[in-house]
Amino acid sequence: MRKREWGDRLREVEKRAHSYQQSPLCSRYQPRLAQPSQPSPVWHLFPRQSSALVFAQTCKEDVHVFALEREGGGMGQRIYLVTSYTELWHYYRTYRQSLMHCYEVIPEGAVCKLYFDLEFQRAWNPGLNGETMVARLIQYVCKKLNEVYGLNCSSSDVLNLDSSTEDKFSRHLIFLLPNATFRDNSHVGRFIHAILTPVKNSSHPAESPTTCTSEGTHPPAAMEYIPSTDRGMPGSPQPKRHKHGEDDLSFLSVKNKEGQTQLFVDLGVYTKNRNFRLYKSSKLGKNAAFIVAKDNQYVPKPDKHLTEENIFQASLISNVSYTGQRILTWDASELENPKGPRPEGPSRAHARPDCVGGHQYSPYREVDDFVLTLLCRDNVKGSIRQWNYFVSEQLLVYDILHYRWCYNVGRFHKSNNIMILVDLREEVWYQKCHDPECRRQNFRSSNYPLPEDICISHLLKEDEEDQLYLVDDEGNIELSQRPCPEASPEGAKPESSGQVGASAGWEDWAEDDPCYLEALEEVERSTEEVSDELLLMAADEWENR
Repeated sequence: MRKREWGDRLREVEKRAHSYQQSPLCSRYQPRLAQPSQPSPVWHLFPRQSSALVFAQTCKEDVHVFALEREGGGMGQRIYLVTSYTELWHYYRTYRQSLMHCYEVIPEGAVCKLYFDLEFQRAWNPGLNGETMVARLIQYVCKKLNEVYGLNCSSSDVLNLDSSTEDKFSRHLIFLLPNATFRDNSHVGRFIHAILTPVKNSSHPAESPTTCTSEGTHPPAAMEYIPSTDRGMPGSPQPKRHKHGEDDLSFLSVKNKEGQTQLFVDLGVYTKNRNFRLYKSSKLGKNAAFIVAKDNQYVPKPDKHLTEENIFQASLISNVSYTGQRILTWDASELENPKGPRPEGPSRAHARPDCVGGHQYSPYREVDDFVLTLLCRDNVKGSIRQWNYFVSEQLLVYDILHYRWCYNVGRFHKSNNIMILVDLREEVWYQKCHDPECRRQNFRSSNYPLPEDICISHLLKEDEEDQLYLVDDEGNIELSQRPCPEASPEGAKPESSGQVGASAGWEDWAEDDPCYLEALEEVERSTEEVSDELLLMAADEWENR
């Protein structure tokens, strides 16, 4: 009897095992990379960049947006992937066919590294030595960084990536400055425009951003935003006049295929939400991926050796942490008054309608307006002097002017300003300040929730009309035929395209189709059996159509 019971139980277990194999409780793809303590993976693909940016901003996880050029999708057509740096690198090495044309999306307003895109056509520039030109450019930029910002750097702080071919010389330079970064890529662009003014004047004089004075021609003055050593707290701007030297920059002039003179440096890569090609990626239809250049001298200091993953991490333009960073800016307002004091407060706002509290709006205008409501107490009204956006932490740091109330001392500071920090991911705000005693205590106020109507999860809703792309187990990317599921930060990589076919078939809609239901009822009411001859005849007629 016991033997029979054991056999029955065994057969029941085998039956259930077979059932689970046919209909698993979860998809086969499980992109969690390591320990269970890691955050839930995110892997979503969108047809539009705006939808991907919205989804990334609503995620609690540390995710970023990347652009993919897809084989068979048409030249220039891109889809957009939202995932973490770690997740992307893991599958970037595996799915080389579908991820081999990949670009980083540099978010508007995000703190970023100094970067260059360099290129020229070899056929139209015979005799030019690209390696020598790169070395001279690095030397010149390092000199200007020292003159303008007091930074000491060299070619060992520059990641040099190469995607050159027999027809074209092409490089990417990413400056890994010691504890310093630029406020966003528009400031990077203005800085580069200014230091290349001499060579620009010789080829494109109308585009020169210089200011003419009685003493000669000068680029605009640089402003630097110096955080304290306590997690990079902002300090006061310190203007430094750029000294116009006698550097020979003629080596930066190259010819295009029309024979016109242009810059070796591409000045068009500093726009909003710029797509910048990744390390180990090539353009669609090309086979020249970025690799470490033979003349690269950059070595990561902590590791003391290059690995593919730390090259990948170092090459990401907006991969910048808030901690301990000195924020460098190049203020366009200096064009109007290169020698005078930097305008502050509401007076600047009247001249520029896109300003708040005397400074340009951040990418989150509703948050700016909310911060202004916090700066009013005892008939004292403050303003926003400047802001900085760290996309890696989803953190907005506001430097406050004319308002010094500190939660640590319970009163106004006499001479030291405060900061308001808004954590967009956690949807809270808190206060820190520049007072030496508060900084020594590493003071940070309690977290206060943001109003619901300005929370990113409330403001930014995913477009319900968007369709998700799906990735199968082999890494192939296909457009889903199903409605886009509701965006969820916990969402893992979508199920495979092999599963799409089953779910997008008759079963998904047939039960709701009136014509289908009417035909089904008619068949069920019929008592006549269809003969095999009639079925074969119908099949032959279908094939011969």
